[in-house]
Amino acid sequence: MPDQSAGAMHFSLFMQPFVSRIDGLDLCPPKFQKTMKIPKLVFLIVIPCFWSCTNKSVFEDPKPLNPDKLPHVEQMLVPAPALPEHDQVAKGGPVVVEVTLTVEEKKIKIDPITTFWALTFNGSVPAPIIVAHEGDYVQVKVVNPKTNSMMHNVDFHAATGAMGGGDLTEVAPGQEATIRFRVTKPGVFVYHCAPGGAMVPVHVASGMNGAIMVLPRNGLTDENGKRVTYDRAYYVVEQDYYIPKDDQGKYKDYNTPAEGFAEMIQAMKTLTPSHIMLNGKAGALLNENAMLAEVGEKVLFVTASCNLDARFHIIGGHADLVWNGGSFNDRPATNYETWDVPGGAAVAALYKFRQPGTYAFVDHELIKALVFNAVGHVKVGGNWNNDLMMEVEKPHASE
Repeated sequence: MPDQSAGAMHFSLFMQPFVSRIDGLDLCPPKFQKTMKIPKLVFLIVIPCFWSCTNKSVFEDPKPLNPDKLPHVEQMLVPAPALPEHDQVAKGGPVVVEVTLTVEEKKIKIDPITTFWALTFNGSVPAPIIVAHEGDYVQVKVVNPKTNSMMHNVDFHAATGAMGGGDLTEVAPGQEATIRFRVTKPGVFVYHCAPGGAMVPVHVASGMNGAIMVLPRNGLTDENGKRVTYDRAYYVVEQDYYIPKDDQGKYKDYNTPAEGFAEMIQAMKTLTPSHIMLNGKAGALLNENAMLAEVGEKVLFVTASCNLDARFHIIGGHADLVWNGGSFNDRPATNYETWDVPGGAAVAALYKFRQPGTYAFVDHELIKALVFNAVGHVKVGGNWNNDLMMEVEKPHASE
């Protein structure tokens, strides 16, 4: 071996487990390691480049373009758990994706006994998911109708500068504003209303949070760097509410949204939600609202939580791929039983369903799932595979 400095020798020792194998591929089988004359330093140079030189640096900014000369595409947003129509692989160069977020302050029934003043974008909790490709521009019109009672704005975690656009989108009732930002980081991100001070968590916990998915221009890749596509995609959000109770223990109902804010803030100080639900209300993902799939299909789940940490789990299934931290720029992790979603973030997971049946989609902090009912279903059709599981003996009296 050529002479090496102490630093290089330390690096060699650190990398030793990786010298002869990469993800199960024998680069230098043991029977040849004693006879090979190629210095290990060669592998130390090649392997890091194999992992890190395939993508551009995160510090490399995209070439500026003139958005006025790019194609403008209007995206029709839809309520969760659906995603808007989109291409998994970008066709051509960057475009300007135009969307409209209209604020609606409305009363909704979140369970059989609780009516709540929801603050929404486009009338739904959660707010709809936006889809674009890395390098695109997203142009957002924020409309606050004069029938509303308070100021609203939007902070996009996928945007750069001006408080995520929050400083530029402050609209009073009867106003609208339009911003445009470039999506430079592939992944999934949340957005939410952020009017300032304690009103930020009040508006978020009243339903004003959504997500944006920024796909790589060439589509998603698996753990081996090969392109992977999904047959279906769903958007699931854990929503926490803090609804005060009256002296009789009943949840209060207010005449206006602001009327309940002072008591809501007191409830928030306990850090104890009154309700925790998937997609904003009880049963949003159950029975006729259940997510659907077929055996053999790969399903992408975009999961998010704007306040609480969440731990999503598919009972009877797994996550074949998980893009931790929501980043599509990183190699996905594999074979997770439960994946974490930090509060204020979104994370994407993909699973190929291999057996038919009804799968429970839960937060595996089981108090949330089974006491607060933060649970949904995925109904999967197809043929049963006895090789994966079979009943050997039915339940019967033991001897």
